[in-house]
Amino acid sequence: MLYRYALWRVSDETVAEDLVQDTFLSALRALSDYQGESAIRTWLVSILKRKIIDHYRHKSRINAHEPDHDFHETADFFAEGAMKGRWRPDAAPRDWRKNPEAEIETEGFMQVLHACMKKLSDGLAAVFTLRELEQMETESICKELDITASNLWVRLHRARLQLRKCLERNWLARENT
Repeated sequence: MLYRYALWRVSDETVAEDLVQDTFLSALRALSDYQGESAIRTWLVSILKRKIIDHYRHKSRINAHEPDHDFHETADFFAEGAMKGRWRPDAAPRDWRKNPEAEIETEGFMQVLHACMKKLSDGLAAVFTLRELEQMETESICKELDITASNLWVRLHRARLQLRKCLERNWLARENT
């Protein structure tokens, strides 16, 4: 269970294994502090969450000066005139014709989403994971990753756009064939 939890959040099998191993080592070291106020599983997940946050904080600092790939969000929008800020016809989101909440429950969709998350840069993966999967508040994420709120929102926007494109290419195309 801990491995699946970690794998979904870091999208790397080796890193997930290391995080779970570190979680168990930390738990063994702190076993005398465990007071039984929560289930052991809950306690281990809370340790693992901290390890995941530390992992992303470390990666974020290492890659702080690297650009987020060759992604240019402005290419998807009109840059000037009456249509400024609106989607270009060739870049607009496709109609899924499906219920996103129902789709997220399918194993095939989750596999494609997981593969798409692996393609995100470390900085984008960190903010997306902490915000959307860990449900952390803006202030906490900014503090953990040492970034500004505006930088967080830019990264989240870029991550969501990249994930949308990847899902359209790898999920919708597959479903519509």
